[in-house]
Amino acid sequence: MIRSMTGFGSAAFEIDGVPFEVEIRTVNHRHLDVRARLPRSLAASETELKSRVQARLQRGKVDATVSVQGGASVPPSLEVDRDAVARLVAVARELAAEHGLPGEVRVADLLTVPGVTRLIERDIDFEHAAASLSTAWDEALDAVEAMRVREGESLEREVRTRLDTVARLLGEVELRAGSVVEAVREKLRRRTEKLEVETGLLDEARLHQEIVIAADRLDITEEVVRLGSHIEQFEETLSGKREEGAVGRRLDFLIQEMGRETNTIGSKGNDADIAHLVVDLKTELERIREQVQNVE
Repeated sequence: MIRSMTGFGSAAFEIDGVPFEVEIRTVNHRHLDVRARLPRSLAASETELKSRVQARLQRGKVDATVSVQGGASVPPSLEVDRDAVARLVAVARELAAEHGLPGEVRVADLLTVPGVTRLIERDIDFEHAAASLSTAWDEALDAVEAMRVREGESLEREVRTRLDTVARLLGEVELRAGSVVEAVREKLRRRTEKLEVETGLLDEARLHQEIVIAADRLDITEEVVRLGSHIEQFEETLSGKREEGAVGRRLDFLIQEMGRETNTIGSKGNDADIAHLVVDLKTELERIREQVQNVE
């Protein structure tokens, strides 16, 4: 079973009544590249959270974000210097009595005096926060993996269908190759017979040599056999018979080798029908390659 590198997962958790959300997105990448963005109050967990991703995913670009739900920030607490307020109130009343001024001191006015109030970032129970964050992180990762499995199943169905087409086309190439060689032999025989009629000479050794050279030049048996072997290895890799886990690199390598053998068949085939089959082979292999780029 293969897995896609495309996935998404999210989970929610709370810390001291503040709602947080974890979102993890993954796309295709040659290697595993994990990037995490956390609030400053939770930044100490970043290394441990990244290691959780690395333990479960082998390839792909991973973007993970932890944020307060709704886009807000953790509300700070308000601290009031009550001693300063008491002193200000006392002084204000003394001045009012001393100078016969009317009115009372208003709270709103006191709160605007510099130094009376200040905003302080809320302290978070880090042990509780780390446990809640880890649980939500794993839930989001579970969802990512589930999606990558589903996407992988879809990719596998698509790739197998096209791989069957490649195998069928290869069979047609193999059948046509024998006819091409036989046609060249017959063409050489007819040319030799014509020369014999015209000159009265027949060079059997030369005819045999030319037939051997032409047959060797057009022989694509090795390429057909190797391409067939690559198709078999590709299918075994899809089925998990050769290895498990991240198989995308192996599949990508096999596709490259298939393309190389197909190009050689096209250059040696020297036949219109084979050329058309090679074009169809290249088309299917390119479509498979596009799918394989997203396999973990």
